[in-house]
Amino acid sequence: MKRSELILELGGDDTQPRYLRLAAALLGAIERGRLRPGDLLPGTRALSTQLGLHRNTVNAAFHELILQGWLVAEASRGTRVAPDLPALGKVPAPPRRTAAPAPAERDTTMPLRVSDGIPDSRLLPAADLARAFRRAILRPMQGVADGYGDPRGTPALRQALTGYLGQERGIATVADDLIVTRGSQMAIYLAARASLAPGQAIAVEDPGYRLAWAAFHAAGAHIVGVPVDAQGLDVAALESLLAQRHDIGAVYVTPHHQYPTTATLGAGRRLRLLELARRYRLTVIEDDYDHEYRFAGRPVLPLAARAEADAPVIYIGSLSKLLSPEIRLGYAVARPDIVARMAEIRNVIDRQGDAPLEIAMAELIADGTLARHARKARRIYEGRRDRLVDALRRRLGDTLVVDTPSGGLALWTRLHDDIAADAWSAAATDLGVHIAGGTHYALDPARAPNAFRIGFAKLADDEIETVVERLAASRPA
Repeated sequence: MKRSELILELGGDDTQPRYLRLAAALLGAIERGRLRPGDLLPGTRALSTQLGLHRNTVNAAFHELILQGWLVAEASRGTRVAPDLPALGKVPAPPRRTAAPAPAERDTTMPLRVSDGIPDSRLLPAADLARAFRRAILRPMQGVADGYGDPRGTPALRQALTGYLGQERGIATVADDLIVTRGSQMAIYLAARASLAPGQAIAVEDPGYRLAWAAFHAAGAHIVGVPVDAQGLDVAALESLLAQRHDIGAVYVTPHHQYPTTATLGAGRRLRLLELARRYRLTVIEDDYDHEYRFAGRPVLPLAARAEADAPVIYIGSLSKLLSPEIRLGYAVARPDIVARMAEIRNVIDRQGDAPLEIAMAELIADGTLARHARKARRIYEGRRDRLVDALRRRLGDTLVVDTPSGGLALWTRLHDDIAADAWSAAATDLGVHIAGGTHYALDPARAPNAFRIGFAKLADDEIETVVERLAASRPA
């Protein structure tokens, strides 16, 4: 697209700085599709003259949107809409003199699998990653002996992650206390193997994350469920359980956005959980799978940021949830002795990770690409969350209750008692929408919550409408 006059109207509160109002107007043009991915914006001088604004105001607005990842500045070329954005709006087709053919009917049976909360791979900064990966492939590998690297991961990524975790999550750590894994699932398994003796039990949230339970089973642990309520893990119930059983050696929690309910564990419960860990010599396995996606307020600091030596926390994070499920990179932070045991176990099953990918990811962390991607994705996902909440309330508000979560990549929708989630899920599947009911997240199906978990991050606007339409059409009478 060539530079051309761009018609904008500065809305918003007059008390706001003008550069923020201009940034909001530009963002609105992007979201409505008036500006498309890769479009070249007018120069700051031309736009300031057109809008009657000081050039510094336009520069500040551009800079704000560049920091958020909506725009990119190219040397000697100008400023463009980020080319890796999805098409967020629809541009009307020009009028035609001849009658247009009748539109084809939408295929209402096209399968549409609704995730439980995974990111949109279309937002992946693929070009940046490809360039970094190519550079990693071409440069000699550092710290590699006999063709194999450290089972804890490349020094470059471990060092980059320690800085990232310190700045973004308040976790003070060093590279030797961190292990990189092929996704968080491997980290969960290694954590269980390293922290539990054969025959010990692990307390888990119920409802909770079934794949984590599978990893604990594979590690030889017995699983004991602890109830979850609107404030997350019921720590009082955990305390009662610990008083009755002496074989529990660890507790697995998702405190930032409880999986699947999205509840955030409050400060009081967090402190009490760490106190229980000290008293009963528990290892806390903290799965912080989507920390970057907090839409209201600042993200809550992890338990690991407060942990002490007598209450060990194995902190697990995921770059896959930040970027794409196809990018298999997770990590764990723990005491040096625990990390050493995890590395020994990993060396048996997977000797090392993907060194070029790890080095490339370290580069994207260091140059700010990952942080810019997180800001951009967070803005897009927040919009998708709001559209799905609005559509569900409009079409199905008399059947289900949906709270707007403060963060995460999915909604937890509670159904009225007269409709069973599993029956509705089966009926929706017949119409091509696959959504898991509450039994998918429960240790005991008889006590399963009557609810759905609906991932919104990878759903485009038309897909959101399709999901809600088919849910409405399949609702049991």
